Amino acid sequence: MKKEIIINSGPSETRIAMLEDGELVELFVERPQNERTLGNIYKGVVRKVVPGMQAAFVSIGGESDAFLHFSDVADVGRTDGMASTPIVEMEVTNPDGSISTVRAPLRNGQEIIVQVIKEPIGSKGPRITSQVSLPGRFLVLIPGQNDAGISRRVTNLEERRRLRQVARAVRPKGFGLIIRTVAESRTQEELAADLNSLLDQWKVLEKKIREEKAPALVYRDLSMAFSVVRDLCTPDISSLITDSKTLHKEILRYLTDTAPQILPALQLYSAKTPIFDHFKIEQKIENIISRRVYLEGGGYIIIDHTEAMVVVDVNSGRFMGKKDHEENSLKINLRAAREIARQLRLRDIGGLIVIDFIDLEAERNRRKVYEDMKKHLRRDRAKTDLAPLSNFGLMEMTRQRLRPALLFTFNEPCPTCRGTGMVPSLETVITKLERWISRFRHATKEPRVLLTVHPEVAKALTAEKKSRLRQLMLKHLIYIKVQEDGELREDEIRAFSYRQKKDVTAEYNL
Repeated sequence: MKKEIIINSGPSETRIAMLEDGELVELFVERPQNERTLGNIYKGVVRKVVPGMQAAFVSIGGESDAFLHFSDVADVGRTDGMASTPIVEMEVTNPDGSISTVRAPLRNGQEIIVQVIKEPIGSKGPRITSQVSLPGRFLVLIPGQNDAGISRRVTNLEERRRLRQVARAVRPKGFGLIIRTVAESRTQEELAADLNSLLDQWKVLEKKIREEKAPALVYRDLSMAFSVVRDLCTPDISSLITDSKTLHKEILRYLTDTAPQILPALQLYSAKTPIFDHFKIEQKIENIISRRVYLEGGGYIIIDHTEAMVVVDVNSGRFMGKKDHEENSLKINLRAAREIARQLRLRDIGGLIVIDFIDLEAERNRRKVYEDMKKHLRRDRAKTDLAPLSNFGLMEMTRQRLRPALLFTFNEPCPTCRGTGMVPSLETVITKLERWISRFRHATKEPRVLLTVHPEVAKALTAEKKSRLRQLMLKHLIYIKVQEDGELREDEIRAFSYRQKKDVTAEYNL
């Protein structure tokens, strides 16, 4: 399989695309206003312990407090100069009104070292852990631990045995290690050099922890571009191409020190055609925000984001109608499984996902779809958990969510429909207006009011000889002056009281 990483760097954003055999499979976007925080380490202050949630909210200097679950609270081995984690007994009120005592590993006002493990999503702050780690090229250093692990993606048993022996030989006391996938075939000397670099970083970090006043950032992880190079640049990468001279020089220095064998793949793109146009990536990015994705040979899938989950619907489109219905349904479902796995990875969709496949009668066919979906998800670096198809044709799964889906990077909720995709009909708006006039007239007895509305609403009110506006004035014995404002939404109405000399829209529940 041919793997390529294409980096487009500009003043307003940096975009990194990963291609497999020319197909776009992953896209990362970093913008100055949405600076990456994943992997950053902070000296924070516990603002509020909530025993009922088994969690605490920690100030790390951002707009929103970070969320720290008790299960993510760990002792950092006291190499960081911080006080030991206390165990505090707190009383909580149960749903039935009874009082019980819980043991909380945190207290309000406590200073604590934490690391971001999930970016802020929507109104939610970042999720953090107190078990910090420093990622290197081949190793991950975990202060306060005393064991070593190996990436599950290293599947060769002989290689796993060798790497375990190397880890035992180089691991310093008081630190844990994780051997990364890219460490396959690396010598003990190479791993030891990476470890020494991480230990030097930890010493600098410890000094900042002692000196900085909480809340404060004490360690910033690599930028998006460098984290992708660090994590994805394996020996099977055939091309690493960027259109930025500055970034090319920085990556060149980084690879010279950490992965010189990848240097032949590094290229500087200097043609006049924009780099993403040249590699036919731009059009594929446009498709990321589309709800509908067409399948090869017919059929399509619909991807919808809701508050609780992402729902994917598989449709036959023009494919059905010739051969056996069960066989046709199976073909579409298998094509959909491949495309859904790609879209989840490409759009960076996480959380709970429910897929509505076309109904299949035979259990063996449902099993085929399940096994095929599992096979395609193996390429995904994010952790996934998959359940077999139910009798209703539904497949439930979860995918690790570290940052908002790309849809919310490129888009924001519509100010008119507020993200629902639906707006009130004109008839609904006018009916709502009639109820407001009734409440206003009954409460104030005022004979006049000024209404400012969208031109389409004004047109609907005054159309025909027996207009709705005239009927409304006669019914409630009130004079209504209508004023048009094209800046308003169609469902937005502003009401002004001549007697009170103020806007009274909200006072009567419009």
